[in-house]
Amino acid sequence: MIEIFTDGSSKGNPGPGGYGIIMRFNGKEKEFSQGYRLTTNNRMELLAIITALEQLKTNKYPIRIYSDSKYVIDAITKGWAFNWQKKNFKKKKNQDLWERYLKLHQKYQPEFVWVRGHSGHPENERCDRLAVAAAESKDQLIDTFFEEQLQKED
Repeated sequence: MIEIFTDGSSKGNPGPGGYGIIMRFNGKEKEFSQGYRLTTNNRMELLAIITALEQLKTNKYPIRIYSDSKYVIDAITKGWAFNWQKKNFKKKKNQDLWERYLKLHQKYQPEFVWVRGHSGHPENERCDRLAVAAAESKDQLIDTFFEEQLQKED
């Protein structure tokens, strides 16, 4: 079993954001994090899961993803994201990320476990610290799709 723990953070919504990831397999762990200069919390929650799945080199093992994001987990486990896709994401936010995720979902078929955020779950707390630190870091990327969408709305 590959276990993936994720969290996203945004200082303001939109604002500077980041994600944190812990991946565990065969007793080994890896951590990842990245910050973005302008984004949203939901984008970071979803991007954390996408980034983790994109790190995988095989689909031979079952995958369990732990997240505190009801937005992401409900969209997947209740089938909303698949319906959004059928309707070409009409009037839905984060289409770019959902399209990336759904391709990975087909390949990996992960299981999702919701964890209550800020409730002492050790890996979730660690991912939160990674995400916040990434959101506050000087080494931030540009969430190009999001910033372009914001400009179109102005």
